[in-house]
Amino acid sequence: MTIEAFSYGSTNRLYVEYVKRSDPYAMTLDHFHSYYEVYYLISGSRVYFVKDRTYRVEQGDLVFIDKSVVHKTLQGAAPEHERMVVHFTDAWLNEQAGSDAALLLEPFRQESPVIRLPRSDLRSVDAVVRRLLGEIRLKPPGYGLVPSGAVTELLLSTARCLQENAHIGLDGDTSPKHAKIFEVVRYLNEHYDETVKLGEIASRFYISPYHLSRAFREVTGFTFSDYLQLTRVKEAQRQLMETDLPIAEIAVSCGFDNFSHFGKTFKKITRQSPRDYRKGARF
Repeated sequence: MTIEAFSYGSTNRLYVEYVKRSDPYAMTLDHFHSYYEVYYLISGSRVYFVKDRTYRVEQGDLVFIDKSVVHKTLQGAAPEHERMVVHFTDAWLNEQAGSDAALLLEPFRQESPVIRLPRSDLRSVDAVVRRLLGEIRLKPPGYGLVPSGAVTELLLSTARCLQENAHIGLDGDTSPKHAKIFEVVRYLNEHYDETVKLGEIASRFYISPYHLSRAFREVTGFTFSDYLQLTRVKEAQRQLMETDLPIAEIAVSCGFDNFSHFGKTFKKITRQSPRDYRKGARF
């Protein structure tokens, strides 16, 4: 059950969202997006799958999701948690930071997407977050002036902290089961354009199809098939935006052997047809 939720802005530029939940929750959308995301866990614990591994996220941790990176949150030790999510685009960042934009993106360029700040830095960042959320929740006169400055301060504080502390990124889960699934994920990320079947992958990694299917869902939050299709659609989006290749050719290059299936899968994930996506991306 969602106990409290509120938001500010638009994903076209800058968007801030707060949610507090008490019941079990896992993201239902299998997604990636064309904007940057910052996730701040205010209380509770969560499991976060990012790109090719799973991280245990605790209170005060920051998660930095780069553009077009597949990710999903899952339940942690207990269902109760509250978090803030920030989305921002390159247009907002360049307008806000100018020549310092690259500095503010440093947290997104680290090997680990999960940052656990030293206590002194965390207190400062937490104060910024709570002030930001207080402004959005209460909406005092001029509150709309606060979000851009607060998000910029959060990014700058983290970037400076990373320059001073080389080892504040968290390692992913390293249990044998997780390590095996991460191998499979990395294989899918590299071979999505080939014919991929669950049974053949299970044989390649010396695990039964049943256990692979079950462990894959448990570790990543995705079904094997859903993750593969999502990875293929993500590459199709890139090619539609960056190349002039015919759509049918893009479908084949991304591992789809049926053009109709490609169109239906693409629209299911992106809510647009491939043709409409290409037009919108180039508008």
